[in-house]
Amino acid sequence: MAPVMLLKDSKIAIIGAGVFGLSTALHLARAGYTNVTIFDYQPYDENAYSTADGADAASADFNKVMRLSYGEEVLYQRLAFEGLTTWNAWNQELAATPEHELPKGLKPGNKVWNNCGFLRLSADEKLSDHEKSTLANLTADGLRETQYIIGDPRDEARAKVKGWDKKFDAFKRKDRGQSLVGVLDTTAGFVEASKACLWALHLVRKAGVKCVLGNEVGRFASFLKDKGRTVGLKTADGLEHKADLVVLAAGGWTPSLFPPVAPLLETTCGSVIYIQLPPPNQRPDLWERFSSENFPVYSWGGWSKGAGIGGFPRTETGILKIGFRGKKYTNYATIERDGQKYRLSVPKTRYTPETESRITKEAIDSLKGFIRENLPELAEFGISGCRNCWYTDSLDNSFVIDRVPSDPGLMVCSGGSGHGFKFLPILGREVLKIIENPNSKNEYGRLWQWRTKANGPKNGLEDGEAGPRVLNKQVMATTEDFKFPELDRARL
Repeated sequence: MAPVMLLKDSKIAIIGAGVFGLSTALHLARAGYTNVTIFDYQPYDENAYSTADGADAASADFNKVMRLSYGEEVLYQRLAFEGLTTWNAWNQELAATPEHELPKGLKPGNKVWNNCGFLRLSADEKLSDHEKSTLANLTADGLRETQYIIGDPRDEARAKVKGWDKKFDAFKRKDRGQSLVGVLDTTAGFVEASKACLWALHLVRKAGVKCVLGNEVGRFASFLKDKGRTVGLKTADGLEHKADLVVLAAGGWTPSLFPPVAPLLETTCGSVIYIQLPPPNQRPDLWERFSSENFPVYSWGGWSKGAGIGGFPRTETGILKIGFRGKKYTNYATIERDGQKYRLSVPKTRYTPETESRITKEAIDSLKGFIRENLPELAEFGISGCRNCWYTDSLDNSFVIDRVPSDPGLMVCSGGSGHGFKFLPILGREVLKIIENPNSKNEYGRLWQWRTKANGPKNGLEDGEAGPRVLNKQVMATTEDFKFPELDRARL
């Protein structure tokens, strides 16, 4: 079936109010489309994308990495760089917006992005091939001066002039006689994830997008079909919503809502821990040290390729977040859609019907090992909390943004693969091009098109339920594992 060309008043329904859905809606509305509706079961007007209040989408979080470091994947590097202009503009626009016009959870003093730098450290005392490729491609795009190689005399001299040198040894490794090898990227930093989503939700509404949010009214139940073509969706309250195009942008829930996409996408989780600093009046030294003015976003062991360990400066409430993506865990369950049963990986959070509030002992042990080596002064506080963050990984870590070949009334917009958030301001621009020009795709349309084999190295999706990443095959951590027993022994 050939796609029907949309008119400006065509009905477009978007399932999902995360990064992919919000960005798509914003660019559609700003391009003149007047009948765009977002559906999501989360009451984001009430919980403000807060993970403490029920939000369990990958887009909801304290912070996400903003980076240009993509090795050979130059298209992502360039798109991220383009997006920086809008991130900076959003900070200014938010600051200029009167508080009474902002949604719950936002204030004019908030920033949605922080240019604190990104410290990419090597765990094996040498720059990886991926790091060398990143530097070569940033150099080719005229951005070498934004990158500082630790140990390079010229770069260290430049960093001292600019004031970036204080972030080279964020872990004080040299004080402990440890090696220090890596690169500081001064174009990078972090985005305030939940606040950025709130801001984008505010912008889409200002642009005329209708948002249907809530457990019954916004929860997807099924697609409406006519002769095999999607013509809308039904929500959990029983209402039918006709649409000329349905865009499925449901993050980690995408495969379970549309199982035919499972060969391309798999729901996986990364593991996150939190360390709560003592109050600032008790430890002002730690609040100062781990502030974004003095402490960068960091990766240890290759996080820029979706593996290893990475973390962030403290939040405004003194929380340090550290993440582990060394193994992308899955959770298989039986899903029934359109009378057929499927075995698929689905999110299992502290808020889903079948809950899971623990992370794996493997993740905890890896993160504690990292803390012992690099941030030993934090061990005395223990781990204050944890979270499984559920993503959709594509088979090659590139997004999947395309109409379903057998159903031009349905478009999949997913596969963030743990690196999609930074594109919130700009992704929708490219989605719009794919929608409007389905038969003449540009380089991004071709990169993200529906595919049956990986465009690049596979990420392990083909393991399936028989593989080693399944959550029920893991040992889960207990609160005892949150402690550092050597400290308890030292106190005896």
